[in-house]
Amino acid sequence: MTTAAIIVAAGRGTRAGGEIPKQWQSLAGQPVLAHTLAAFAGMRRVLVIHPDDSARAEALGTDALLVAGGNSRAQSVRNALEALEGEGITRVLIHDGARPLVTPDLIARLDRALDDGPAAAPALAVTDALWRGADGEVAGTQNRDGLWRAQTPQAFHFDAILAAHRAHPGDAADDVEVARAAGLPVRIVEGSEDNLKLTFPGDFARAETILKGRRMEIRLGNGYDVHAFTEGDHCWLCGVKVPHSKALLGHSDADVGMHALTDAIYGALAQGDIGRHFPPSDPQWKGAESHIFLRHAIELATKMGFRLMNCDVTLVCERPKIGPHAEAMRAALAAIMGVDLHRVSVKATTSERLGFTGREEGIAAIATATLVQA
Repeated sequence: MTTAAIIVAAGRGTRAGGEIPKQWQSLAGQPVLAHTLAAFAGMRRVLVIHPDDSARAEALGTDALLVAGGNSRAQSVRNALEALEGEGITRVLIHDGARPLVTPDLIARLDRALDDGPAAAPALAVTDALWRGADGEVAGTQNRDGLWRAQTPQAFHFDAILAAHRAHPGDAADDVEVARAAGLPVRIVEGSEDNLKLTFPGDFARAETILKGRRMEIRLGNGYDVHAFTEGDHCWLCGVKVPHSKALLGHSDADVGMHALTDAIYGALAQGDIGRHFPPSDPQWKGAESHIFLRHAIELATKMGFRLMNCDVTLVCERPKIGPHAEAMRAALAAIMGVDLHRVSVKATTSERLGFTGREEGIAAIATATLVQA
């Protein structure tokens, strides 16, 4: 995973009203930040929070890295960038936590823009007449030519923006200001009117209307896989090394549970199965770790504008016993897919000593995945 998203949410947001900061207020039944984080599902995510909000952040159940904010927005962003250094991140999206309606299409446009330069940011051309005011009256006009309304996420090559923040003194209105101070050219990408920043109480009603108006597409996929036992002392199941008197036989690491789940996601996307994307005839996949396949499936879903709502994996075997490892399996799958733990289910059943699983000749797995339009 080489692209990360930094969600800046350490501010207090007093203009929005309410008893708690705006990013923690409810929008369509969930905290604003739950919507914002979901927009970047499948990426490495960093959530920058105020220390007073730690309990609220934990309650989200997110796998995002939590980083304490600084005394300024620029310092908060730098804290997040420093936390990501050394993880192999090559691109980063820096986003305001109070913009919960960013779309996959906008994220994809920014990603493409980074192919040709170190920085890109979304904006909308100013189309309204502009006035200067004083004492509640119009004091003059302002030419709007060449003026843009800036939005986030703002996208950068990771090393370039980290160096820019390290060299930048004081605060900045946004990360484009930091980038330009360091001499980085910033490409303007077309923004979206729906990508509003929640600032005033009325903005919440508008955001609710936009959410209700979006057509929600739901995709369902099923996956089924079987692997026979062979000689060995462990099995890989749903990303966990389970001690056993036998191993599973396969071209890759034979993680039957992860294979079934991967095929379920491909199925929901109408994108075939693992064999289509990683042919077993290709020697480079000999002994491959199955998280490669699963991560590819979830990244493909993100590119196609979907996110995982939930998944359910059932392992069918007499032995090894799955129960003691089920929670570790859930955690492993959630980490690989970059989703919250509550979206992943792993369970097991026997076949009552019937069939090949009953005779302990192998393990079968069934998986279901539900994807929703991001």
